[in-house]
Amino acid sequence: MNFETKTKLSADALNDLSFDEFDEVINPKPEDSDFDAIVEEAISRRGFLGGVLAMGGVATLGVTSTSLTPIAAQAADSRFGFKAVAASVEDTIIVPEGYNWHVATSWGDPLFSDVPEFDHATRGTAASQARAFGDNNDGMAIFTDKDGHQILVANNEYTNRSVMWGNNPDGKFVTDDDINKGKNAHGLTAAELKEVDGKWQIVKDSPYNRRFTPDEPMDITGPARGHDLMKTNADPDGVTALGTFNNCGNGRTPWGTYLACEENFNGYFGTADADGYVQDDAKKRYGVSGNDRGYGWWKVDDRFDVAKDPNESNRHGYITEVDPYDPTSKPKKRTALGRFKHENAEVVVNADGRIAIYMGDDERGEFLYRYVSDGFYAEGGDTDDLMENGTIYAAKFHADGTGEWLALTPDSTGMDKAMICIHTRMAASAVGATTMDRPEWVTANPLKAEVYCALTNNKNRGIKTNAGGDETPVGGPNPREANNYGQIVRWWPSNGDHTADTFRWDLFVMAGNPTVHTDAYGGSRNVNEGNMFNSPDGLAFDNKGLLWIQTDGNYSNEEDFAGQGNNQMLIGDPATGEIRRFLVGPREAEITGVAWSADRRTVFVGVQHPGERGDSHWPDGGDKTPRSSIVAVRRDDGAAIG
Repeated sequence: MNFETKTKLSADALNDLSFDEFDEVINPKPEDSDFDAIVEEAISRRGFLGGVLAMGGVATLGVTSTSLTPIAAQAADSRFGFKAVAASVEDTIIVPEGYNWHVATSWGDPLFSDVPEFDHATRGTAASQARAFGDNNDGMAIFTDKDGHQILVANNEYTNRSVMWGNNPDGKFVTDDDINKGKNAHGLTAAELKEVDGKWQIVKDSPYNRRFTPDEPMDITGPARGHDLMKTNADPDGVTALGTFNNCGNGRTPWGTYLACEENFNGYFGTADADGYVQDDAKKRYGVSGNDRGYGWWKVDDRFDVAKDPNESNRHGYITEVDPYDPTSKPKKRTALGRFKHENAEVVVNADGRIAIYMGDDERGEFLYRYVSDGFYAEGGDTDDLMENGTIYAAKFHADGTGEWLALTPDSTGMDKAMICIHTRMAASAVGATTMDRPEWVTANPLKAEVYCALTNNKNRGIKTNAGGDETPVGGPNPREANNYGQIVRWWPSNGDHTADTFRWDLFVMAGNPTVHTDAYGGSRNVNEGNMFNSPDGLAFDNKGLLWIQTDGNYSNEEDFAGQGNNQMLIGDPATGEIRRFLVGPREAEITGVAWSADRRTVFVGVQHPGERGDSHWPDGGDKTPRSSIVAVRRDDGAAIG
C-alpha cells in the first residue's frame, strides 16, 4: 500500500485494522525488495524447501519425526498424561477427557467490595474500571507469599473498542469518560486468588489487589534516564514516566518480581492534524505517527498528542519491573533492556550468576535480543543493579545451524549507550542482525541449557523489507516465503553458557496444514492432521520439561487454515518432537498466558478478545458481552498438572 493510499484511509478504516495492519499502513514498505530475484532462484517455495523437509535431518531443519518406535511412544504417553483433543469451532473451552475448567476471573470483575459487579449494559465507567480487572489479559504469573497467599499479576494488553464501547452507537467513544474507561482497562492487574469450594476467585479487598493504569507513576531507570529524548512537558527531568500499556507477554525474576513487556505502544499517539504531522526517522521505525488506533487518548491527555509532546512516545516500549508483594512499591521502567515491541522476557540465571534475559521484538522482520548483566545474582542480595548495567545483544543466525550474539555497543553501532537503549532497533540494524518472522515468546528449558522462540508468522518474508529497510531473505530460521503459519526455533548456548557469544540452532516445528499442502506449507514432520495449528505465540516450559504452545492466528477454519479451528494450546516434548493439542479456546479468541498454582494442581490459562469480530458471547453466553478471562484447568482426580 503506497503513501497516497494511506492518506485516503478514513479514521474508521484505520481503527478497524489489527496492530500489524495498522503499522503497515502508517509505514508502508516497498512492494518489491532487491533480493526477490535471488530468493526465487535460490530457495523456491515449492522446490528446495520441499526437498529439505523430505530429508528431515537435524542438519537441515532439525525437526524430529513423529514416527516413534513403540518404546518411544509409551514414554511420550507417560510424559503427556492426556489424550489429545480435536480441533473445534465451538464457543467454549475444550479440554482433554479427565480434565475440567472454570473461569477464575474476567474483564471488569471488581477487586474491591465498593466496586459494582460488571454491568453488561454499560461496561462500567472510568472510575469502576480503574478498580476492576483490566481487559484483554495476556502474559501472567502467580506469586506466593510466606503465608501461602497466591497473587496473580496479569497484563491487560489493550481493548477491543467495539466491545468496550458496544453500548454506544457504532461501538465508538462518545464522552471523555468513555475514552478514560478504555484507558483504565489497560495496564496491569494484581489480584489475590483463592480456591473456594473447588473454584478459584478474586479475594476482594486483599492488600495485594492493585491496578496499574496508564497514569501510574513509574521510575525511569538505566542509561536512558534523564536523556533529552526522555524529557517531556510534564517531566522536564526525564526521570518519571506515567503508566505502562499494551503489555503483551511477561517475565519473572528469581528475586520475585514481575516483568511487564510493552509491545504496540505506538498506536496510542495521535494529533488533530494527522495528515500534517511529519515523522522523523526514529518515529517511522517505531510506527509513531499522527494517527492513533481509535483509542482517543490524545483527546483527553496532551502527553499522547505527538504534536504537543513529541518525546512522550520515547518513554514507552520498555520492560517494567513490578514488586507484587509490596502494593506501595513504585514500578521501574528498565531502559537498559532496550526499547522495541517487547513480547516477553525470559530470565535465566547463568552458571556463573550473571543474568541473561531473552526478548523478542514482535513485528515483521525485527530482531531477537539478549541482555546480559554486568553483575551477579546472589539470593537475598541487592538485585537493583542487575537490570541497570549490562549489554544488549541481537541474534545473527547462519544457514549452517550456528549463530552468534552481536553486542550493541558504542563501537559496534556508532551510538552512545542511552541512544542504544532508546533506539534499539536502529542499533540492531547497524550490526546486521537477522530479521525474523515476528519473534514472540521466548522460554528456556528448566532441565537443560536450551531456549525456544515462537516465530509466529510473516507474510512479508522474502517480499518486503522491515520498517527500517533491512532485507528479509528466505532462509535459516525463516525458511518460507510469505510465511502465514509460523515456526518455533530453538538454540543451545555454546558449552551451556547463556552468556556465550555463539550457539547452535534448529527448528523444533514448522506449523502448517498437511491437509491442504504437500510442500513446506504442510509443516514439518511432527505436524499432522490431528495436531496442526498456525501462528505459535505464547511459550512456556513446565517443571517436567514439556513445552506449552499457545496460538494467536487465523481461526477462519477455511482454505489454508481449513480444519485448524479456533486458537488452541498444545504441548510438545523436546525429547521426541511429538506435539499434542491440550486445549481449544472459544470463537475469535487468542490463547495466551499460562501460570501454575503453588501446588501445581491448577494451570491458569488466558483467553483474550473472544468475539473480537462479533461471533462470541463467551464466557457468559446468551446475549452477554464477550469478556477476556483467565480460566483454571484441573484434573478430575486432583493430581498435579505440569
